[in-house]
Amino acid sequence: MSFSTPSKTKKWALILIVGAFIGIASYFTVFKSQPTTSNDPKKAFATRVASVSTAPVQQGAIKIFFQSLGTVTPLSNVVVKSRVDGQLMDILFTEGQMVKQGDILAKIDARSFEVQLKQAQGQLLKDQALLENALIDLKRYEVLLQQDSISKQVLDTQTALVHQYQGTIKVDEASIDSAKLQLDYSTITAPTSGRIGLRLVDKGNMIHASDTTGLAVIAQINPISATFTLPEDKVPAITQALQENKTLEVEAYDRSDSIFIIKGHLASMDNQIDTTTGTLKFKAEFNNPETKLFPNQFVNIHLLVTTKQNALYVPSAAIQHGAQGTFVYRVKEDQTVSVQRVKVSSTQNGNSIIEEGLSLSDIVVVDGVDKLREGSKVDMNTTKETPLKASRTKSDSQK
Repeated sequence: MSFSTPSKTKKWALILIVGAFIGIASYFTVFKSQPTTSNDPKKAFATRVASVSTAPVQQGAIKIFFQSLGTVTPLSNVVVKSRVDGQLMDILFTEGQMVKQGDILAKIDARSFEVQLKQAQGQLLKDQALLENALIDLKRYEVLLQQDSISKQVLDTQTALVHQYQGTIKVDEASIDSAKLQLDYSTITAPTSGRIGLRLVDKGNMIHASDTTGLAVIAQINPISATFTLPEDKVPAITQALQENKTLEVEAYDRSDSIFIIKGHLASMDNQIDTTTGTLKFKAEFNNPETKLFPNQFVNIHLLVTTKQNALYVPSAAIQHGAQGTFVYRVKEDQTVSVQRVKVSSTQNGNSIIEEGLSLSDIVVVDGVDKLREGSKVDMNTTKETPLKASRTKSDSQK
């Protein structure tokens, strides 16, 4: 058996000690040189700098509108019909033209009505002659009665006959008036002013007073109206505005809600809420001399309810919703953000009016909120100035 010498043992011990020191030095060199990480997400967000877009809180007068889809309707829509039976002899209107009340539109063969008028006039002359003869006899009987030559019964009978002829003459006069009226009805006139539609009956056809289709339809388009509905929870604000202002302004926009068409006013409102939809029907009226609105056209109606003076507002993109309610990320002086709860009174097209939670000097984050937490540092690469414009609130049915 052989044993190691003491010199070899010391040599190996020295090697082990040197190796241990080298390992410890390598550990500190590799691991300490790496950045420390934290498992706490809040600390991670706090150390990260997020690039965001911001906007200042602004103040101004904002017009608040209620918006709804509406349908343009003529103030009157009249079917032109004949009041008598006869052959349509002439048509005196052009399809699509503007007509005035009383304009002659068509004529019916009037010869039969002229004959009826002559017959009634002849019957009147006959009955007038009978009345004159009866009056002469009545005067003669009165003289004879004074001479006691006839009985009073004869005089009474003659008096009744005179009254009978007088009644007959009144019937004849009414017959003449009726014949004249039928003759007038043979000329068809416009019952109202407006634009006349396509012709529904051609010249030469027999038409009747009982026909349901008529000759054409006249739609009154100046002025013109539009009907629309709003949710029942909007009604109190509208009725209050009507009591204060009497007249409410209404604007009509095209189907895409991007092109302004015409301005009018609220004309009337229905007397009861539709229980099936929870909405109330309204009617707006517009002066339409240039025919900017057309019957049955779909338009977006903007009803001006009030103008909120000195309102604080921010872009709607800044408004966030969470378990804690409605909030925004407010940028502090040290370029960090804090979660600020706010109360929004109404949300407009691009703007939200702030009732509580912000002041005019505050700045809020508009874009990049998904990167933020309480205390996150931000880099405000852009600051957006929201232009002050008329804002419109959409009805619940369109949200």
